[in-house]
Amino acid sequence: MPHDHGAFAQRSKVLVPWAIQRGLNPPTVVRGEGCFFIDREGKRYLDLTSGFVAMPLGHGHPKVVEAIRAQAGRLCWTPSSFFNDVRAQYAEALARIAPWSQGSDEGARVHFASGGAEANDDMIKIVRLVTRRPKILCAYRAYHGSTIGASALTGVDRWRDPFPNLPGIVRFFAPYPYRSPFHASTPEEETERALAHLETILSHEGALNVAAIVLEPVTGSSGLVVYPPGYLAGLRALCDKHGILLAFDEVMTGFGRTGKSFAAVRLGVTPDLLSFAKGASGSYVPLGGVLVREKVASFFDREYFDVGHTHAGHVLGVAAGLATLHVFEEEGLFERAITLETWLREGLEALRARHPRIVGDVRGLGALFALELVSDPARKTPLVPWHHAQGSEPMKAFYGELLRQGVHAYGRYNIVLVAPPLTIARHELELGLRALDGALSAASRASSPSSAPVGRVANGGAA
Repeated sequence: MPHDHGAFAQRSKVLVPWAIQRGLNPPTVVRGEGCFFIDREGKRYLDLTSGFVAMPLGHGHPKVVEAIRAQAGRLCWTPSSFFNDVRAQYAEALARIAPWSQGSDEGARVHFASGGAEANDDMIKIVRLVTRRPKILCAYRAYHGSTIGASALTGVDRWRDPFPNLPGIVRFFAPYPYRSPFHASTPEEETERALAHLETILSHEGALNVAAIVLEPVTGSSGLVVYPPGYLAGLRALCDKHGILLAFDEVMTGFGRTGKSFAAVRLGVTPDLLSFAKGASGSYVPLGGVLVREKVASFFDREYFDVGHTHAGHVLGVAAGLATLHVFEEEGLFERAITLETWLREGLEALRARHPRIVGDVRGLGALFALELVSDPARKTPLVPWHHAQGSEPMKAFYGELLRQGVHAYGRYNIVLVAPPLTIARHELELGLRALDGALSAASRASSPSSAPVGRVANGGAA
């Protein structure tokens, strides 16, 4: 069969990200249909986290596939320094759905990149060029990508490489209502103490030295924290007070994932810049970028824009992006995440009721939810320590049971993401929830002292 050689080559030659290479046995994926991908043996897997929260349309949407095919027949590449018709159309469409177009005629401009990490690197450059300030504030429990710059912004213990941090990166604690770093007992108290903490950081670092505060408006794969009411608005007020730019990483939360075009729109807080990727093209072609508020972007009408890439605004990528955006709007998929939010909250809360010993918290927004797994719900003890969670027997048992039942999901540490394609049907989601039920039972058995070792399965961690 033609796929056999490819499968052998992958197992022998490809370094698989986020995994110890020896003994890996993930599926060899050869095809995708809607919310499912299919391995070379013909087994179907429900993609319960949209890949790495990257495929809001699922696999093989015909309108996006046809747009890529048509563009490939016309033009596959042109320099990023040239104008291009499809690139311009997509930039106009993005500006139309950006936070600054909501009730305002200010508008935005777009800088294109090839993915989220690259976009976050570029966002660092842009805010420093505009402000001429050296420092960037970013949160612990954040993930912004695996390039050098994005890794420097990332505030969790995920990297074993000895590369240096970027100068000027300063961290702070953001709210985490389930595990308050501020010993708060109410959401209001959590917001108040988190903002006071940030004010203290700024007073010691010197607010006039800070170019930007970079934050995921909903924490993604490093915890999926939905911030308590008033926090993001308070952050916006702090930035305005000190002349600091507010930059949102919307790589995971953009393009309908939270129930609007961007989380900034859903949450009603307007940043000065936001990075995007993943769902921008449905992940059919690599694509990312930075949306820049017009009053910030206009700085470069008189100053050199010293940011760019060979594949910035790659024409196949922007053609896919434009077609994807048309599908979002034609099929009402931005708003459909609100419907999925009801289904997910109902289904995941039912799982918590069935597994109260192991499910400590259910949280989310739109079609972006998480289960936080614990060994002692009263003490909120994580099911496994964060520093070796992916190698733990309970998490290997959990993800292994999901794959056995034909469902893929991923997460980090003791936190499992549930973020299906926006196109998922109710009966397909029920299939995923039943598999989660079985996987929670498997993790519970593996976490008991008398449990037998669990064989190695495909890695559950990811971007």
